[in-house]
Amino acid sequence: MTAPYDYHIGVDYHKSYSHLVVQDSAGKTLRSGRVKNDRQSLGSFLERYRENSHAVVEATRNWMVMYDWLDDICDDVVLAHPLKVKAIADAKIKTDKIDATVLAHLLRADLVPEAWAPGEKARELRIALRERMFYVRLRTMTKNRIVTVFDRYPEQTAQLKKLGDLFGKTGRQQLATIKVSDIDRIQIDRGLDFIGDIDGRIKQSEVTIRAMTKTNRNVKLLKTIPGIGEFFARLIDAEVDDISRFRNPKKLAAYAGLVPSTYSSGGKTYHGKIIKQGNKWLRWAFVEAVAPAIVTDPQLRSQYEHLKFRGTNKARVAIARKLLTIAFQILSEQRAYERRGSIGEESVSSTISRPS
Repeated sequence: MTAPYDYHIGVDYHKSYSHLVVQDSAGKTLRSGRVKNDRQSLGSFLERYRENSHAVVEATRNWMVMYDWLDDICDDVVLAHPLKVKAIADAKIKTDKIDATVLAHLLRADLVPEAWAPGEKARELRIALRERMFYVRLRTMTKNRIVTVFDRYPEQTAQLKKLGDLFGKTGRQQLATIKVSDIDRIQIDRGLDFIGDIDGRIKQSEVTIRAMTKTNRNVKLLKTIPGIGEFFARLIDAEVDDISRFRNPKKLAAYAGLVPSTYSSGGKTYHGKIIKQGNKWLRWAFVEAVAPAIVTDPQLRSQYEHLKFRGTNKARVAIARKLLTIAFQILSEQRAYERRGSIGEESVSSTISRPS
């Protein structure tokens, strides 16, 4: 149970305003109203309820702004999981006031399904990592657009398919020699220039990320895992934030969404595809790390090939979970990975050794 507070504050947070409901310990609404989203307006609204108060806000878009303001005003702030709150208190009639009131009631009854509120450093690193991922996605979209243009000239571009990287130095030289229509050439050249600009932005963001994690021991340890390079190590560390909040690897796997969906009825249990809920960035990092991992680690490669008879996607998810399990133990025990013995979910400790 939470400490006994005098005031319970439910906050329905929106882009330009928020609706607040303040209740006492008996559930009586003391104040309710819409507040402009700025520190001064929020402080004025809650002026009489600062002492011995706690508040709850859902982990929606840009939640950290309101969370930090409330943290300066109240004794405690709870970050609520929006999907779980909806499952508990779904209603056909939905207004800002009702949503804030429901949050206040759940907070008063200590029934808020909490979401993890990462520390300031982890938040800043997440922002920097997401910036880099945005630029990478933008570059991929631009490359695909250029490839689509060249696909309209199959006779001339047949040789280009033999190149490993169309947008490397050799690839660009070849692309410049292909004869296309004037409008297509204009679009292609602009696209190539844009890719060059994006590459510059990616390098700048990587400089920022390296500076933020220069002395991070967790990043150095995670890089010892097969398939986990600089970027994935930083991403995993930022998304996990504090490994002690997970009791075991299964809890971390559930948080990452690397567990199968389960349906149980009439004494029978069925397992389906992996759940769609969870931390999508963490899940993406471990799944993407599978390809380089099975290339560099013969044991993981052998297990991957053994599991492929069930399906390629199932094999990738299985190896991704093994990598996650190894990461859990590495972060928990602060030990580097060393390929040795068999790698199994229950015997991962055999793959971890203390750094010399």
